[in-house]
Amino acid sequence: MELEKEILSSKFENPYHKSIVNLIYTYNWITNLLKKKISKHQITLQQYNILRILRGQYPNPSTVNMLKDRMLDKMSDSSRIVDRLIQKGMVTRCTNRSDRRAVDIMITAQGLEVLKVLDNEMNGAIIIKNNLKEEEAIKLNLLLDKFRG
Repeated sequence: MELEKEILSSKFENPYHKSIVNLIYTYNWITNLLKKKISKHQITLQQYNILRILRGQYPNPSTVNMLKDRMLDKMSDSSRIVDRLIQKGMVTRCTNRSDRRAVDIMITAQGLEVLKVLDNEMNGAIIIKNNLKEEEAIKLNLLLDKFRG
């Protein structure tokens, strides 16, 4: 559906202004779709992101700083998110063997199991395949990369 119909407005200063509004609107649209899918598993999108990063590191541990650097949402408080995941039994925290000041974060079997279930439900390709052809998705990626410069 066209942006103008979605937000009930067609007053844009220029195509650049409309592009920014469209990007923000689309980001929120996608985020809401993903939140609906993930909410039944009692985790947030930021927690899901941390679990995926930890699974990528597995069986090696990670640090909170590494998680913070790799998170999609740079404004998230990664140490607080890790604390919540520890409470849920999805990750563990222990002292690093070589540097006692450092803390290692590891995904647990329960965290890996939750991700296994979510892998199909959170498949972003499904959202995009319904609306874009593969060539269009490739072009969109090129444009977004170019936009971020």
